[in-house]
Amino acid sequence: MEAECHSKFEELEEVEERLVSLVQKCPNLRILQQIHGHIITHSFLPSSAISFILSKVLTFAALSPNGSLNYAKRVLTQIPNPSIFSYNSLIRGFLESHTASNEPLFIFKKLVKRNYPKTNSFTLAFVLKSCSILAAFDEGQQVHKHVVQSGFGSSPFVQTSLLNLYAKCEEIGLAEKVFDEIPERNVVAWSAMISGYSRLGMVNESFSLFREMQKTGVLPDKVTMVSVISACAMSGALDLGRWVHSYINKQSIENDLELSTALVNMYAKCGYIEKAIEVFEAMPFKDAKAWSSMIVGLAVNGLAEYALVTFSRMNKAKERMALLLLGLVLNVSVEPNHVTLVGVLMACAHSGLVSEGKRYWADMIESGIEPSLEHYGCMVDLLSRSNLIDEAYSFVESMPLAPCPAILRTLLVGCKKNKILDKGEILGQHLIELEPWNAENYILLSSLYASVSDWEKMRYVRKQMKDKGIKAMPGCSSIEVDGFVHEFVMGDWSHPEAEEIKEFLRDISQRVYSAGHEPWIAPILHNVSDAEKEIALCEHSERLAIAFGLLKTKAPAVIRIVKNLRVCRDCHEVTKIISRIYNREIIVRDRVRDIHALTPPRPPSNSGRRIETWETSSHRSSSISEVASSENFSTMSREFSALVLAGSFKREDAVINGWESEEVQKATSWMKKIERKLEEKRVKALEKMQNDIAIAHRKAEEKKASAEAKRGTKVAKVVEISNLMRAVGRAPAKRSFF
Repeated sequence: MEAECHSKFEELEEVEERLVSLVQKCPNLRILQQIHGHIITHSFLPSSAISFILSKVLTFAALSPNGSLNYAKRVLTQIPNPSIFSYNSLIRGFLESHTASNEPLFIFKKLVKRNYPKTNSFTLAFVLKSCSILAAFDEGQQVHKHVVQSGFGSSPFVQTSLLNLYAKCEEIGLAEKVFDEIPERNVVAWSAMISGYSRLGMVNESFSLFREMQKTGVLPDKVTMVSVISACAMSGALDLGRWVHSYINKQSIENDLELSTALVNMYAKCGYIEKAIEVFEAMPFKDAKAWSSMIVGLAVNGLAEYALVTFSRMNKAKERMALLLLGLVLNVSVEPNHVTLVGVLMACAHSGLVSEGKRYWADMIESGIEPSLEHYGCMVDLLSRSNLIDEAYSFVESMPLAPCPAILRTLLVGCKKNKILDKGEILGQHLIELEPWNAENYILLSSLYASVSDWEKMRYVRKQMKDKGIKAMPGCSSIEVDGFVHEFVMGDWSHPEAEEIKEFLRDISQRVYSAGHEPWIAPILHNVSDAEKEIALCEHSERLAIAFGLLKTKAPAVIRIVKNLRVCRDCHEVTKIISRIYNREIIVRDRVRDIHALTPPRPPSNSGRRIETWETSSHRSSSISEVASSENFSTMSREFSALVLAGSFKREDAVINGWESEEVQKATSWMKKIERKLEEKRVKALEKMQNDIAIAHRKAEEKKASAEAKRGTKVAKVVEISNLMRAVGRAPAKRSFF
């Protein structure tokens, strides 16, 4: 009797092993469903064996590329006593689906409510990761509480997941607390903390932590470098960004698609568009995100025409391209996404290309892309900048979505600019109702009243602000000097070198006044004297940053400023004058991402003629003569200069602008060099293309042979599975169990 029981046990064990083998060798979901049905119909198997085998079925359905999460959920309901492994597999499956879902949170909630099976460190780590993807801070804190109660707070997986959650939710204080409590920090923990600082634009903290990471001997990976580069992009720290780029090359860190795109974004946001183009063109392949970053970068740098040309190039590459990487053929989609079209519409808005903007809008609707509030905002901006206020107003009224405050403010700015009181007053009052504590709404409405000389209503709006205790956000500008980002706030003299800056600022003000500049004090609505208004203008944060930059750097270093608010008209004009007086190039990036690139003019030779500065913030395309007359031949890379000037230089321009013969010869010689270089590049590119085509053909043949071999292997597997299932005792079910 004992021998018979032992024999039966061995037989059942053998059946269980065979069924597990079937699941592991399963080539697709259809066969998995047949195996599943076969398992259920074998009632002689004990429940523990069925639970174990079904857990393997669930794992395949949840984690395999050929699986189905919905099918995995149904399998879970069929398992007699599902273990925590089954729940973890399902939660992990939702995380790896690349689609944000609340399902992991619902599953975790059920587990906690039933209190069976007990969660483990992997469950908590997966659920915390889900919270970070969803930016679900409140839910994450509840999970954190469960972590403490369950005693898994010391698990490295749980600690890094908690850190990542708080960093992504921008709760930097809590993130620092978790980070400090991790005894042995791996590259994931360091990267998460650096990313948290980066999200908030805390570039000094990001870089300080990065240096500390290097001292501990932990080698950074591409995720770490993306975080550091993003911090440089947000703060406009170009020198730090260049150093990071050099570090990536020296350390041979894999410069993949995401890292290259981050570099393009960083250089574009720092106003170094030539380098952004260089990195972009050097990318072996480009996805929609890379194209979008380049288009947006060109748009915010005032190069609208090139942004639209780049979009046209992207459209030509719409179809999926077979790209070779490490011997594998990848399909990368380059279909324009919503970010791409935001960049295109932004380019049209900044250049006043109304008809083109409307055409792109119509094309977007026809292509099936549903416009977001960002797209609507760009269209309102386009119409408002072109003084088509009535059309912009009608456009907002016809929106299927409720316009957000940002769109209404854009329209209100247009009304203020064109002194349209009736519509502007309605918009201003509505904005105050929507956001009663936003100072910007009150300031815009009071500015509207001031523009039409309705001083009584202006004072009433200001009184509302004062009575409610609402204060305007102070202007803050940052500048990077010697690897450290310095911040300046309007009227704040707390900087360690404040006295030196103040003294230098007085000298700047005197020289600007001597140059004939009259301060534009009209927008200052405070009831103070004109002299006090002029002093207030001199203390704007960007002027403090420019003064510090002039003190601490020498030509030809470019002064790069990032400001949190829109640069006022007076500061814009003063910056142009400072650029000319001190013979320095100054780039200012303000809140709306416009780049004010001011290149000092070249001193005239034996001539008193005035040369305009090159100003990309004017939202118009500079003519060839303007570009040539500024000193961009020396400051711009030849590759980018070729993009701007190739095919456009004419001798007639020299005659019209009164250039000296020597200058004409230099410009002509320079253009010939560009043409030679472009021809050399064209020949090399043609040779490379022919070589790539030959390699592609060879790889395609190899892939075809490999596919044939795999097909034969797959057929053999199916035959083997059928034989195994017959050996178990029953033929496969013809239809799916579900």
